[in-house]
This record gives sequence, structure tokens and C-alpha cells, in this order.
Amino acid sequence: MKFKYNLEKKEAHTKARLGSFIYNDKKYMTPMFMPVGTLATVKTLTPEELKEVNSGIILANTYHLWLRPGEDIVKEAGGLHKFMNYDGPILTDSGGFQVFSLANPRDITEEGVTFKSHLNGDKLMLTPEKSIEIQNKLDSDIAMSFDECPPASATYEYMEKSVKRTIRWAKRGKEAHKNEQQMLFGIVQGGAYKDLRKLSAEETVKLDFDGYSIGGVANDGESKEDMYHAIEYSIPYLPEDKIRYLMGVGEPIDLIEGVIRGIDIFDCVLPTRLARHGHAFTLKGKINIKNAKYKKDFTPVDDACDCYACKNYTKAYIRHLITANETLGARLLSIHNIRFLIRLMEDIREAIKEDRLLEFKEQFVKDYYGGINE
Repeated sequence: MKFKYNLEKKEAHTKARLGSFIYNDKKYMTPMFMPVGTLATVKTLTPEELKEVNSGIILANTYHLWLRPGEDIVKEAGGLHKFMNYDGPILTDSGGFQVFSLANPRDITEEGVTFKSHLNGDKLMLTPEKSIEIQNKLDSDIAMSFDECPPASATYEYMEKSVKRTIRWAKRGKEAHKNEQQMLFGIVQGGAYKDLRKLSAEETVKLDFDGYSIGGVANDGESKEDMYHAIEYSIPYLPEDKIRYLMGVGEPIDLIEGVIRGIDIFDCVLPTRLARHGHAFTLKGKINIKNAKYKKDFTPVDDACDCYACKNYTKAYIRHLITANETLGARLLSIHNIRFLIRLMEDIREAIKEDRLLEFKEQFVKDYYGGINE
């Protein structure tokens, strides 16, 4: 089912926006952080636990679901929502980032990308049409155009060719899109080059997608300055009445900086990945629960947090679970980390309502970076 984005308010001192959409009779607010469920599951969490942390849109991965269990099996199950028992909105990425990050060697041509499966070495080809066909069968609410994700180190000449190819691929994907209930987003590329970001944004907007994302900011090698510049170079050319999505970004300060620059939704594997390694977000900085000082710490991970883990368990217990390789430890920290980022977005939305986002950022930075950060 398609939903319509509504721009409700602009913050007085920044480019931040407060927005909303209705899905399954429930109102969802943006800015929003989207947990990543690569293989139709947010690692270690149930859909019920996702709802408890107040998740909205979640992600699933086209490339990984294509390889297993296969898009036809998901379609036969009734689509992703029924397959994974999640009745909130779902976004599928195009598989482009995984092809360029996992598949090696690979051969990029105008037709698409030929590469070997990272699972068994089978020779595969992903094209704009194939990516859209897979996503149509997965039946997510938002599908993404297939794009090339060049590294930050790419030369200007290569980046220009890549941007133009991605625009051509976006047009082909849009023409191949057959699921009328599914939104399709275009992707703006261009690295840290101002003129290429402008070109990519303007030409992608001409194709009239349901929403727009800014890509190429979470590859290896970009500095934070490059990331922020990529947003600033792209945002002026994106329509105000459609969602703006920054792909693959999840550090707390980057969420705040992205919102300040006009971004509406974000995704990242960071909260669950950190959790599996024993790291947790807190308002006073990031902590490593495996540190010996938490062995007898019988306080919550974060005193200010309202998540299930913080209301029921202590650092000492979760440290014990993590050091003993018990799965519950990763589960509890995953619940906490995702709730931390979602609650951060809730606080950001309140700051936008009250036109005090810059003050909010200043206080957050003081507390977070003046704190622990292990």
C-alpha cells in the first residue's frame, strides 16, 4: 500500500523538517531511524520487540534475499510482511551496495554487474530490471533504484561516468517497475563533487520518483565532512514534498547533522553490530560492556533509557552474558541500541517542533563526547 508523505513543519533555524505518513491506519513521524533487517530479520529481535522500541520503517536486503531463500519463495509466502510477520512499513534496498562491497571480482557494464556469489561462487548478474523484479516480488512498501556505489577514492572522471550510468539505470528500473502498491525511490550519487551531486539530483528528480535517497556516503573512505557536503550539495535540488533518505548512516551525531541539513529517514546496521560486540550507546557516550569495571556494576546500561533491557537488567548481568557468548546479551544490547537511536529521533522531532534543534545538538555533543566513549 502506498503512503503519502506530509511535510508538517520546517525548523526555524535549520533545514530540518517534521513530516508524517499514515500506514495501516497508524501515523508515523519523520525524522526516523530505520533498523536494518538484512535477511528479513533485525538480528536477534522479534517483530514484537521492534514494535516495543517504537520502530517504523525497517529494511530488508534485496541481494541477500535473492540468494536465500529466493524472491519466489517470499512471494509464495505472501510477500515480506507475511513472511517475517511485520505489519509496519518495509523498505528494500536495491542490492547495489552489496554487489559492490561483497562481490569480488565483478564486471560493470552498461547492462548491469556480473559477479560471483559471496556464498558459493556462482556466477550471477544483477541489472536494474532484475533488481526491480526481485523487489516487486518481495512486495516491500519502498523499493530502491539499482545504482553503482563507487568508492570515495574514485577519480572525478570515473565518478562522472558512474553518475550518468546510475541515472540511465534509474530510468530503466522505473520502466521495469510493475508493483503499483510499491513506492520507488531514486538515488543521488556523485561522491564529494558538488557539480556531480547537482547533476545526479536534477536528472534523478526529472524521472519523478516517489522519494529520493542520497547514496555514496557510507562507503569506506569518506570523511564526515565529505558526508555532510554530499547532503548539502544534493538537498537543494530535491522536492520538498517527498521523503529524503540518507543511506547507511547511524552514528548519533550524524543523524543530528543529517536532520539539520534536511534528511528525513536514515538506516544503518550499526546498533545491532555494536551490540554483538558488546558496545552500547548511552547519553554520556559509547561504552564497552566487556570492560572489567562493569563486572560489579548493577545499574542499567543507561539510566535515562526506557527500553526493556534497561528497565530489567544491569550492566553486570549483560557483561556476564556477552563475555560468556550467550545470545541473550547481544539481544538485550540490540534492543537498547535500537531504542536509543529511535528515542534520539523522537527527541529531535520535539526539538524541531520547538525550533531548538541547534541547542539540542549543542547539549547532546557536550554530554555524548564529553562523557565516556570507550
